[in-house]
Amino acid sequence: MQIFKQPNFKFMNYKLFAFALSGILIIAGIINMTKGKGLTGGIDFTGGTLVQIRFKDPYPIDELRQMLGTAELGSPKIQEVEEGEREYLIRTASPEEVTEQDQEAHEIMGRRIVEVLTTEEDRSALESGLADLNNIDTDELTRILAASLLENTQEAASAIIDSRESSKLKGIIENYDQLLEAGIDQEIVNFLKDKTFFGSLAVKRRESVGPQVGEELRIKATQATVWALIGMLTYIGLRFRFAYGVAAILTLAHDVLFTMSIFSFTNREVNLPVVAAILTIVGYSLNDTIVIFDRVRDNIKGMRRHEFGEILDTSINQTLSRTAITSGTTFMTVFALFVFGGKVINDFAFTMMIGVIVGTYSSIYQSCPYLYFWNKIFKPKKGMGK
Repeated sequence: MQIFKQPNFKFMNYKLFAFALSGILIIAGIINMTKGKGLTGGIDFTGGTLVQIRFKDPYPIDELRQMLGTAELGSPKIQEVEEGEREYLIRTASPEEVTEQDQEAHEIMGRRIVEVLTTEEDRSALESGLADLNNIDTDELTRILAASLLENTQEAASAIIDSRESSKLKGIIENYDQLLEAGIDQEIVNFLKDKTFFGSLAVKRRESVGPQVGEELRIKATQATVWALIGMLTYIGLRFRFAYGVAAILTLAHDVLFTMSIFSFTNREVNLPVVAAILTIVGYSLNDTIVIFDRVRDNIKGMRRHEFGEILDTSINQTLSRTAITSGTTFMTVFALFVFGGKVINDFAFTMMIGVIVGTYSSIYQSCPYLYFWNKIFKPKKGMGK
């Protein structure tokens, strides 16, 4: 399959422009990471407690900050998940005196955040023995429904939880009529009216990570990235020549810095899925680069009388259809994950989308120009091929 028939684009004519573009964005990203808002470390690396809460009614962030500030919870960071003042991410850092053996302290802090934001009406309902349908899980709801002696209680419990997640408030049910609209049997709804209530908030996520675990994960993530780069440099150096390995590593470093620079401007947090996406980008970009390098090595033998820049342009043009097809299908896949995959993998999919674009761009406008300048500076007598 050929998207481009006999392309003859002069890619090397724009190598300096590409260097300038990448340099400006990477420098801006580094400045933002060091002097500006920078990268927000996820709970995986920083340690501490994270609670994601959605409210039934709009809740101003200033009021939320004031309530948490008077509850002796340190200085929690509050981030609005979406516009409308309904859903927030609340993070509390790990106190220095908390050790790994005190992991329970983080979990207590997470529960304390929820308690502070729970209304008096909800507390009274909980103390009277009612269950909160906006926070109950499937197993607990099944046990409650089992006491009704009605049939299909497990299926009904699953249907209620599903209707809660698909409600117009995205995780909050407002009244029992919504259950009837979702197809829940009238007898079950009548039974639940005596056993449950609808809380004013829903806890979408609650995580706790100790400081030692966060530090270890940060170290392991860095080591994984460094060892991946060393392994790739060794492989390419043996498979081709050392110059190709250096060009590939510089390209991969460019991809990581370029991606993280864009990431730093989006106010997203860096967590383990993001690190996994970066390592995936490294492998993806390297694969595309090797395909072009392999064609460069072959063309050097048959184009000895041509300038090295012409050889690079020819090699890129010969692999252009393959690059476009591979990158296009990969981008469509990660775009679908980004749109339909949900919040759990949203950061991963977003990073991958950036990485696919950057990796395709760099395999043409970074790796090949690096080889070009290496050839200009060192002028190998036997050419760049093996």
